[in-house]
Amino acid sequence: EVQLQASGGGLVQAGGSLRLSCAPSRFTFDDYAIGWFRQAPGKEREGVSCIDNTNGMTTYGDSVKARTTISSDNARNTVYLQMNGLIPEDTAVYYCAAGEVFRGYTNGSPCSNPDLFDTWGQGTLVTVSS
Repeated sequence: EVQLQASGGGLVQAGGSLRLSCAPSRFTFDDYAIGWFRQAPGKEREGVSCIDNTNGMTTYGDSVKARTTISSDNARNTVYLQMNGLIPEDTAVYYCAAGEVFRGYTNGSPCSNPDLFDTWGQGTLVTVSS
C-alpha cells in the first residue's frame, strides 16, 4: 500500500517558522508531483503549494507564497515545506498528497490538475498562537 508520512507540525508563536516534511513509502517520487494542502476547522481544504518532481516547477497559494518555500530532496526522497512569518490564520491540519505526472499531456501534472492527486498522508497539525 502506498503511503505518505507528513511530519513537522506543532505549536509556534506568530512570526515563527516551521518546516513540514513529506516522505512517501514504497515508491520514489521522481515521476510524481507532491502537493501540500491545509484544512482549518470549519473551512474548505486549501491548496498551499506543489512541486512537480519531473521538472522542478513549483506553485504556491496566494495566501502563503510570500512566506513559503517548497523543495525536494531526492537523496532523502522527501519534500519539505518551509513556512516563515507564520500567522494565526495558518493554523490548520496540513496534508501532503502525491500524484503521478503524465508527461506530454496538457494538465498532466497534479500541480495544475489537483484531481490527479490520488495518495494522501495522514496530516500534521500546525497551530500558530497570537
